[in-house]
Amino acid sequence: QVQLVESGGGLVQAGGSLRVSCVASGSTFRIIRMGWYRQAPGKQRELVATITSIGSTNYLDSVKGRFTISGDNAKNTVSLQMNSLKPEDTAVYYCNAFGMRNGGYIEYWGQGTQVTVSS
Repeated sequence: QVQLVESGGGLVQAGGSLRVSCVASGSTFRIIRMGWYRQAPGKQRELVATITSIGSTNYLDSVKGRFTISGDNAKNTVSLQMNSLKPEDTAVYYCNAFGMRNGGYIEYWGQGTQVTVSS
């Protein structure tokens, strides 16, 4: 079994910064991509940022230039540095790991960490 353990998050004023991190542990599998998704109350979960094992990144348009995703393949970790935060960034942020095991694709989710941005 694979576990994704998230840390960071919290409460910050608009314009401030936060960092969320995630480490994958447990049974081994080949990680293809890790990333962060978020879900605000009453809204669908949306992709925030992803990073592949070769370092390619992808961002939600509304966070480009403010958020930076980074990863460490050796440690199976992914972090999201969030700057210039806005109230609309308030959501539960979920870590995601996508990869392969035994020839098939597999995906795992963390339990989520709350990010609250006050105006």
